[in-house]
Amino acid sequence: MRITYFILIGLLTTFLPKQIFGQVGQYDTIRVEGFITPEGDTIPQSWLPTVVVHAVQTRALKNYWNNWTRLRNAVYVTYPYARTASKVIQSVNAQLANVQDEKLRKQIIKSREKELKRDFADKVTNLSVYQGKVLMKLINRETGNNCYQLIKEYKGGLNAGIWQTVAFVFGSSLKQPYSPKGEDQDIEKLVIEVQKIYGAKG
Repeated sequence: MRITYFILIGLLTTFLPKQIFGQVGQYDTIRVEGFITPEGDTIPQSWLPTVVVHAVQTRALKNYWNNWTRLRNAVYVTYPYARTASKVIQSVNAQLANVQDEKLRKQIIKSREKELKRDFADKVTNLSVYQGKVLMKLINRETGNNCYQLIKEYKGGLNAGIWQTVAFVFGSSLKQPYSPKGEDQDIEKLVIEVQKIYGAKG
């Protein structure tokens, strides 16, 4: 019995320390980062790897982004012209405010028209039909009047009618309204974007 006892003790002292001390060290506990809440509680925290999720590029989504990119480009190109048109019209109105003589009024308008043609004729001529439509929308936004009203006021009803016919041939209209909360809300968002970038205000 005594021999058996010592053999048993020997086996225990041989294997048990390894099992016991095997639990002491870097693997005795699992280290978890903690986060202390505003209430003072400690909760476990872990960092997950970044997961990139790609949406399926449907035809509808592709068409949407193509149309958005096209509109965005048109607004960025034409908005400066609309801003200039607004400033010129304000300047002309200020000049004409106290002028009663019709002949002198026409001379003032013709003079400013020459300036505009000199500075912008080539640039505006190079716009696409689509960009031209957007420009008319933006002029309406900046001046409060559609292009038909502006031409009629400064060049007469006959000229306005002729240019309205030309616009109609190209699938557009000088009388098109501007609805920032309706059909033109995308244009309005892009104008605000341009204003933030360049510091301009509508």
